[in-house]
Amino acid sequence: MNFFKSHFRYNKRQRNGIFFLLLIIIVLQIGFFIVDFSSNEPIDVSQSEFVHFKKEMDSLKIAELEKRKPKIYPFNPNYISDFKGYQLGMSVDEIDRLLNFRASGKYVNSAKEFQALTKVSDSLLNTISPNFKFPEWVNSKKESPSTKYIQKSLVIIKEKDINLVDSEDLIKIKGVGVKLAKRILDYRTKLQGFSFNDQLYEVWYLDKNVADEVLNFFKVIELPKIQKININTATFKEVLAIAYIDYELTKKIFSYRDEVAEIQSLNEFKKIDGFPIEKFERISLYLVAE
Repeated sequence: MNFFKSHFRYNKRQRNGIFFLLLIIIVLQIGFFIVDFSSNEPIDVSQSEFVHFKKEMDSLKIAELEKRKPKIYPFNPNYISDFKGYQLGMSVDEIDRLLNFRASGKYVNSAKEFQALTKVSDSLLNTISPNFKFPEWVNSKKESPSTKYIQKSLVIIKEKDINLVDSEDLIKIKGVGVKLAKRILDYRTKLQGFSFNDQLYEVWYLDKNVADEVLNFFKVIELPKIQKININTATFKEVLAIAYIDYELTKKIFSYRDEVAEIQSLNEFKKIDGFPIEKFERISLYLVAE
């Protein structure tokens, strides 16, 4: 007895159906290869629409490029740092001329003076000078605030070493009260004396205009005698007490010292990952490698 029926056993009607199905498939395949279904009719796109579309694409590209350009905000060129000068396209020599000039406590008050000092090219000056921002009294070519203050208060203050002034000297300056004078003197004590005029700008909550006013009368005339610390024998607490070194930097310095056993020169600090190069000159005032 047969329990299975063959799947390949069809009657005449079923065989005819399969034959016609195969025939239809073969005809369709032949038609697909013979007949060209593509259209040669041109797509009607008006010239005005194309031009409008192209302008929109160009404007979007320009807008994107403008977003990617680094923005330069107005700044006083007297306070250009190494990194800022590099961003502006100044050479190392040009930056050094400006920094050395500022270290002497002097300022440039025009784009012409800036170029004469740094010797930047005309093309670079034309690019960066529109962003120069000098104090209002320079731009308006009026009398300096110090002159007006002397006339207004009828107090004549002789130029004096900022490391020798006391609270009474400071409160004579417009904008300086008893509390602010104390903060200036406290910070001077922390630094063991001002070595650079622009260290005054580091005093907490001291307005730049007031600091400018102070420096019109008091400047660094004689460098202070700073008690330097031997970095190879200093304690963690001693190094941390330096104004320009925070906790994280102190850890990095001591990790480096442990690694090399003995620091031969302070210039080795520049090898430390994350060391603030712009503060090296300040930090080196308080440390020595012996």
